[in-house]
Amino acid sequence: MLTRAELHQLAWSEPMTKIAARFGVSSSYMARVCDLMNVPRPGRGYWAKLQAGKTVPRIPLPDVRPSDLLQWSKGDALASQSPPIPSPPKPRRPRNKLSRTISDNHHLVRGVIPLFEKVRSSRDDSYLRPTKKLLVDIISSRACLEKALDFANELFSAFESAGHHVALAPSHQRYTRADIDEHEVSKSTNRRRYPELWSPWRPTLVFIDEVAFGLAIVEMSENIEMRYVQGKYVPEREFTENGKPLPRSYSWTTHQDIPSGRLRLIVYSPYYRVPWQESWQETERTSLSSKIKSIVKQVAREAPNIVQKLEEANRKAEIERQEWLAAEERRRRAEDQRKTQQSFLDSREHLEQIITEWSKSLRISEFLAGLDNKAASLPETERQAIQARIDLARDLLGNDDPMNYFLSWKTPDEIYRPQFPDEADQTP
Repeated sequence: MLTRAELHQLAWSEPMTKIAARFGVSSSYMARVCDLMNVPRPGRGYWAKLQAGKTVPRIPLPDVRPSDLLQWSKGDALASQSPPIPSPPKPRRPRNKLSRTISDNHHLVRGVIPLFEKVRSSRDDSYLRPTKKLLVDIISSRACLEKALDFANELFSAFESAGHHVALAPSHQRYTRADIDEHEVSKSTNRRRYPELWSPWRPTLVFIDEVAFGLAIVEMSENIEMRYVQGKYVPEREFTENGKPLPRSYSWTTHQDIPSGRLRLIVYSPYYRVPWQESWQETERTSLSSKIKSIVKQVAREAPNIVQKLEEANRKAEIERQEWLAAEERRRRAEDQRKTQQSFLDSREHLEQIITEWSKSLRISEFLAGLDNKAASLPETERQAIQARIDLARDLLGNDDPMNYFLSWKTPDEIYRPQFPDEADQTP
């Protein structure tokens, strides 16, 4: 079993190909293990510089993050697992200055505009549906994308300046993403968009110490009147020429949901047993950026409650699991008793069939033996004719030994062996 410190020591002592060969995996797989454990690896040219006698400093092992894999053994699958129960956050001392400036783009939003704009199918005024799925959780139109990314950068910087790590959910842990409603005004009727909104492969998380919160930024949609003009729909409020409405006799109107340009931040619990969600949205007069400081504080205050709810949910889940196990045990015992009883019935029925076949075989044997005795007293010519027919009858009916029928009988234990012998002894 490798710990983070041991893997860090190995990674800087020999090439990744040799380490991978030692554990019987590929070098790319071993590199993935390093990434999941947050273990830095030597850069290109490191080993060549060492062979040339140059001194190259090692990158120290960074502090462990809540999303990091702590240990790995050969044969361990890197498949996703349920995240561990987090510990309640510890009280923090306020920081006097930011750990990073907002002008420095967060790594989740740095250079992602081309990735968001590489879409499957989308009109210029509709929501983007990127082909890449491993992106920060932002849903917006092309026109609002830079605004959403700027807000995300401010939000993530504020969280990290307060000491809270922001990252995509780790691939080795299962975090769930909340259902996203982009409607600015929710109605009782469920209005669905076609095609459906884009969603990332992994949620975007902020860790308050060990407690994870999901972050989703969505451009809200507004339901407005649209007019069909020259093969497309345009907002009715824009359907003018020189400030005057155009003739409407050749077109029609309908109501549609379209991106509004206003953002909503959704913070939610990514633990599937703990349903919790809070949202903030901007209006035409107020922006979300002005609320970032209070959002960070409110999310941090909510962390102990999430831990408490998760512990309670796990207790209930454990009770339900124990109840299921007890019910499954009762079902298995009842099924075992049913099969045991059925084995007695099947064995008895089989024995009765054997007795019937035995009796039939004895009657046939007695019948043929009687014919043999009768034929022996006949003249030679008649006896030969009768004996020939007896032989034909014997060949047709067969000459089974009645004892074979009894040897084929199966006892109740041969039909089914009880899984709970103590209860089987009580079966009549």
